[in-house]
Order: sequence, then C-alpha cells, then structure tokens
Amino acid sequence: MASGELAFQAAESRAATSAAEPGLVERCRQGDPQAFAGLVGQHEGMVLNLAARLLGDAEEARDIAQDVFLQVYRTLASFQGRSTLRTWIYRIVVNQCRNRQRWWRRRRRAAACPLEAITPADEAKMAAASADPSPFDRLARRERARRLDAALARLSFDHRAILLLREVEGLSCEQIGSTLGLPVGTVKSRLSRARDGLRRGLGREGEERP
Repeated sequence: MASGELAFQAAESRAATSAAEPGLVERCRQGDPQAFAGLVGQHEGMVLNLAARLLGDAEEARDIAQDVFLQVYRTLASFQGRSTLRTWIYRIVVNQCRNRQRWWRRRRRAAACPLEAITPADEAKMAAASADPSPFDRLARRERARRLDAALARLSFDHRAILLLREVEGLSCEQIGSTLGLPVGTVKSRLSRARDGLRRGLGREGEERP
C-alpha cells in the first residue's frame, strides 16, 4: 500500500520550523513564555494526532499532549540538538503513550473515548499539522479514518508506532531508529510486518462491512 494511504494527518512542511528552531529553543530556556507558547503551537497538532492514533482514544490523547509538553518544559535544558526538536518530541510522545498503555493493562482498563469524540477544536489543531491546504471531504475522511483506526488498533503498539512515524510523520528508518533507540534493520523488519498487518486489517474491515 502506498504511503499516501496513511496520510490522513500528514506532517506540515518542516524546513522553516527547523531553521528557526535553535533560536526558539534558546528563548524557551531563558524562560520566555511566548517562545514556549510558540513551541507548543508548532507541535501541538502533531502530538495530539500521533497520541490519538497510538492510543485510539481521544480523551487520553488530550491528557498525553499535556503531559508531553510538561515534560518538554521540564527537560528542554537537556535537549542537545543532536536530532531535531520534533524528533526529540516524537520520542517523548511514544514513551508517554507506551507508559499509558502499560498503566491501562495493569488496571485492566475497559472504557475508552473513541476517536469519533475528537472535538472540532482538536480537529483544527490536527489539521494545522497537515501540509495539504485542501483536505478530503469531511465525511469520506472520517470513514476512511475509522477503517484505518480499526486496522491500526489490531497492530501491536511497537508496530503501530513505527508505522505512524514512517507513513504519517514521514520519518526515515534511520530517524525512527534514533527516536525509538532501535537498529535500522529492526525498524525495517517491524515496518514490513506492520504494513502487512495493516493490509490484512483493512481487508478484514472491508469484509465486515455490510
């Protein structure tokens, strides 16, 4: 399946953001509240979108987004610029979501807030992270997203994370390896299995439709 099949929330153009990154980070470190608000504004859509797709739960994604930016605020001094700020934040999002899923398992969590519960405000933030100024028709996009969400939910967390980072966020296998602390060969192997699993999941969704 082409990578466009997963581009329901593609990342925005990163060139200008990356160029301005060092100055923004330095201002944040100096305690400039407007600079940190700008950092949140640049990355909030990506964080919300990635967390929602990893967890399959809109309410939890909002909570995770708050936790992510709290961690960013507290640990920004440790960011050394060996990767882009966005890649560093990806790592925080994935780790926060993994920890939240483990917390669910320990408490045998049953209730969930489906992705259909994402509010218009959330949609606006997620749409702002898209490079495409002309999104698909709303109803068609929701149906497509519903099928994708159901297929993604059948994947393991690790496979889902790698697939989303590659196909939605556009990271290379090398960048994913750096983000998740995995060898590139492992990333490629898991990505291949994740794609196969997604194809099977989408096929199952089609068969189950009346």
